Amino acid sequence: MTAPVGLLAGAGRFPILFAQKARELGLPVVCVGVADMADPALASVCTEFHWLRRISIGFVARTFRRGGVTRWTMAGKYHKHVLFRPWKWVRLLPDWRAARLWLNRRRRDNKDDSLLLALIAEFRKDGLECVSALDLCPELLVRDGVLTKRKPTDRELADVRFGWTLAREMGRLDVGQSVMVRDRACIAVEAIEGTDKCIERAGELCGRAAFAVVKVAKPNQDMRFDVPTVGTQTIATMTRAGATVLGIEAGKTILLDEAETLAAADRAGIAVVALSGP
Repeated sequence: MTAPVGLLAGAGRFPILFAQKARELGLPVVCVGVADMADPALASVCTEFHWLRRISIGFVARTFRRGGVTRWTMAGKYHKHVLFRPWKWVRLLPDWRAARLWLNRRRRDNKDDSLLLALIAEFRKDGLECVSALDLCPELLVRDGVLTKRKPTDRELADVRFGWTLAREMGRLDVGQSVMVRDRACIAVEAIEGTDKCIERAGELCGRAAFAVVKVAKPNQDMRFDVPTVGTQTIATMTRAGATVLGIEAGKTILLDEAETLAAADRAGIAVVALSGP
């Protein structure tokens, strides 16, 4: 009997793909899904499924321990903007462990890496060790090369190369993973709003004129969390906004539902290219 793995699931397709792969391999999954973010379909593919309806580290730790979990992983998007809304303490009802983690003044900042590493350390106190979901499904990491039928034009490649350096710097600062570029000028930078919202904003600023979306990993990307991810939703947003090329980092970016995503890009005339460097 294989020891179960814990899954802390946020929004998007990645948690479902992880759980499906685990089931194929006979690996039990004890899943805690973040309410209003995680897909309810997780209940049908996981061995156990529980909703996290408030920010409670204690609840997640107890659920994992009762399920026999010693290793856990996180997958999916957590919409961090909810942490900055008015009355967040009433809305989120954190337990004392979550409140203490958030209010820790010894932590230098509340960037994504800082908060997630603090969360991993908190779970380690309960004997729960965080691992990368990609250890189980490395095939989700994108391969090198032009992935679509249409190749990027020289002008589009120039925008991707220009944006690459900017995106890497934004990643180093732990601000965001994506930049939008037109004619080798930065149109928009992703921050807390997420990639899709940033693409939409760039489309408004460009008047739906062609632009490039560049999304790369942080220079020292921790593959346990916050790995750059693209999929059909990314292509749909780019199509509405008028973007014509997507540049991503090979071996460091998750490509969800690859066949469907690339087919959607082909239909929209969007070029997708995965590079190992600028």
